[in-house]
Amino acid sequence: MEKITLTGAQETMLATLYGRALDSGRATSVLHDDEAKRAVDRIDYDFGRTGMNTTSAVGVAIRAKVLDDWTREFIQRNPTCSVLHLACGLDTRAHRIARPDTVRWVDVDMPDVVALRHKLLPQPQGDYRLVASSVTEDAWLEAVAADRPAVAVFEGLSMYLTQAEGHALIQRITTRFSSGELLFDVYGSWGIKLQRLVPAIRNAGATLHWGVDDPSEIEALHPGLTSVDAWRSVDLPHLDALPRSGRIQMKVVSAIPKLRDVGKLLRLRW
Repeated sequence: MEKITLTGAQETMLATLYGRALDSGRATSVLHDDEAKRAVDRIDYDFGRTGMNTTSAVGVAIRAKVLDDWTREFIQRNPTCSVLHLACGLDTRAHRIARPDTVRWVDVDMPDVVALRHKLLPQPQGDYRLVASSVTEDAWLEAVAADRPAVAVFEGLSMYLTQAEGHALIQRITTRFSSGELLFDVYGSWGIKLQRLVPAIRNAGATLHWGVDDPSEIEALHPGLTSVDAWRSVDLPHLDALPRSGRIQMKVVSAIPKLRDVGKLLRLRW
């Protein structure tokens, strides 16, 4: 069993891992992330700290599936692309998404997280690299050849960055590659204000910083960067997979203007 000593933002990745594992055990699983279940079984950690229940677990799986599907669509259109999976944590996206050997996949996270990945997850197949670095540093990105379209997918990252860090990261990616897509989730400004209501964030002692209310904020960061999709969490596909109580909760939230914009999934293209 692997003892977990992570704190703060890094500890919150255990909540999403646990959510995907819980979803995988359901007969109506959205994501079928069996690798997540195997990883959870090997970790010595009180997953009760995550506050994860069936509704939130399925919500995590739905968010991941949308980002997975968008990534698959990009790969289908660009079979020789680079995939930049930022702040990958213990996410098994590189295992879930089948891809041709012509795809270059780069997972990036902090050194202690990378060390944990080596212990808990098998090596993905194909042209794959796992890079130990903060995503806000320049060197990891400069080491990725800019010879093909790139899709940058980052889940559960943007809100932990400051606005300046988030803007700089997006500008570096869109400047380095001549074309590509950005696929990521954001909290709105009210989501940032209400962050202490999220058990995984509160119990880990993490702090959220950057809220995005309008995709035009991102579009302004690079010429030609255009929003393709901006889906509110209450409007995502597969919500019928939620338990009845979760579906009722979503209907209530969707009726309250400030709350229905708390979270979004964004897809932008340049």
